[in-house]
Amino acid sequence: MNRVLLSGGVAAVAVMAGACGSDGGSASSSPSSAAGGPSSGRPGGGPGGGTPVAYADFKGITTDGTVVEDLYSVHSTGVSTDEVRAEATAFLAALSADQKAETLFDVEADEWFKWSNVHSYERAGVSLADLSDVQKTAGFALLQAGLSARGLKQTRNIIRLNQVAGELIKQTDQFNEEAYYFTVMGTPSATAPWGFQFEGHHLAINYFVLGDQVVMTPTFMGTEPASGTYNGEEIVLFTDETQAGLAVINSLTSTQQEKAIVSSSKTGDNEKSAAFQDNAQIPYQGVQGSTLTSAQRQKLLDLIEVYVGNMDDGHAKVKMKEVAAHLDDTYFSWAGATDDDAVFYYRVHSPVILIEYDAQQPGPLAASYGAAQGGAPTRNHIHTVVRTPNGNDYSMDLLKQHLETGHS
Repeated sequence: MNRVLLSGGVAAVAVMAGACGSDGGSASSSPSSAAGGPSSGRPGGGPGGGTPVAYADFKGITTDGTVVEDLYSVHSTGVSTDEVRAEATAFLAALSADQKAETLFDVEADEWFKWSNVHSYERAGVSLADLSDVQKTAGFALLQAGLSARGLKQTRNIIRLNQVAGELIKQTDQFNEEAYYFTVMGTPSATAPWGFQFEGHHLAINYFVLGDQVVMTPTFMGTEPASGTYNGEEIVLFTDETQAGLAVINSLTSTQQEKAIVSSSKTGDNEKSAAFQDNAQIPYQGVQGSTLTSAQRQKLLDLIEVYVGNMDDGHAKVKMKEVAAHLDDTYFSWAGATDDDAVFYYRVHSPVILIEYDAQQPGPLAASYGAAQGGAPTRNHIHTVVRTPNGNDYSMDLLKQHLETGHS
């Protein structure tokens, strides 16, 4: 699996550039193990293909293939990362030697880029199914330290609805709450770069730490279905993301909507920046932040905060300051209708953040809510993606700056 176990030096980094949009059409249909592991998909590419590129060729998301320079810098944020470092150290200490060998990678390893939202993708690391109750507790303590309360709740509920859906369609061998994997890149440190990844069906969290700086992108969060009952608890996902998007589009004047709405119909899947799209070129489109009123700008910031607010509160505030500094150059675009019950796609795109929300066509779990796979897009199948454009997904820009100063 191209594992590099805490070795020194700059490892080659591969980025999957192939398509992997919907869960439905591109994944392998072969049965999975009880942990949700597939029989295909790695290491030569993801579902739907994918061509690795060399570390030197990694650019990240750009508008036209040209990286905007000097957007990011290594500096102190004043927000402690002590807790997340301590919990990562405790998680690793709870693992057996064999589990550590499966979980640990060099901080520069290409494993960062090998994530997918597809259920049948073959993943590295240690799964929840591999862990004892004590080890699971340590793993979720790591997530709790890195995420906000809201982000942790959303993460756990995505996992729970995957179990619910698997039970409804009687395919818990493929769709369950155990098929989510941890990997740790580097050694948790107060000064050296390190991070972790947690991923599975409809979920991928990439969390990079350098000193007291944190970059938590790419982050993929999705669900199919969007609601269900888990152990007697009713779960409904992505209400905030849906309503905040509608609040922005419906705050616009008719003239502004003409710029923002790139398509009045929503007939297929629209996401552009999900798995294996690390070097995607996505032009700006829609209405520009500089043309919005102060009230409209606040609604746009409120929308962005829904997503940024999944990370721990202190670093979310740091990121929101960065976002606000580029609000004039932030674009909002929309596809679909705008009424309360509409099915739609929207994108928020600036030099320092890219957010996508996509109501997808029914996928492999369509039967769990009475739909047929491949039909019209539905709010019962939602994908969201958050990216840091211009080279700082996975904190690659900060990592390069760190290494260029002679650190290791």
